[in-house]
Amino acid sequence: MNEWNIQSRARACQACGKPFADKEAYHTMLFEQKAELVRQDVCANCWENQYSQGAQDRKGFISHWQGIYEAPPPAAPEPIQKDTAEGLLRKLVERNDPQYLAVTFILAVMLERKRLLKVKEQIHREGRRIFVYEQTKTGDVFTIPDPNLQFSQLDKVHRDVAWLLEHGLEPQPPGATTPADIDASTQPPGVVATESATADNSANQVAPAPVEPPNQNSSVP
Repeated sequence: MNEWNIQSRARACQACGKPFADKEAYHTMLFEQKAELVRQDVCANCWENQYSQGAQDRKGFISHWQGIYEAPPPAAPEPIQKDTAEGLLRKLVERNDPQYLAVTFILAVMLERKRLLKVKEQIHREGRRIFVYEQTKTGDVFTIPDPNLQFSQLDKVHRDVAWLLEHGLEPQPPGATTPADIDASTQPPGVVATESATADNSANQVAPAPVEPPNQNSSVP
């Protein structure tokens, strides 16, 4: 199963094909199909007529929630030097490189504390917990495994986050220490530090301070 992925919110109902209008309510369903997590976005009318009764009985059903569609803004220019926390998170999830798993997880928790991401579901697969996050404005869904970090590992991971936010993924200077060389699959279960994250007031820029773990008691609307 590919545990890391980003699934963008559809711009049209995936049942009837009607484009979503700005501020229109829609419904998202999450399914497991052929060892992959697949989302389906439908309009309120299709939800009421086709899915509201018996959606949970459909094969592979995992979760459901409701959102408000926001028309995408014009594409912003790529940052030249410094990255944002969300931009870096997207690049790392798309890269799907195990050496960045701890950094990816910490970035997601930071963004959750800034209320840019929200935990929608927790999934347990083969002894590993996987968090399903939704970006609150775009509706994009991120699935990120819990690396079971130990307190002794946090200082290094936070240094890696700070370095990547400053320098980005590429190019890396000659001889630079590659971030997050933790093999999460071999680490014993642990927890993330519970100190508060420090964030500045600039849009979507997060300081790499210690953070709390995701809300383990999050409920899906």
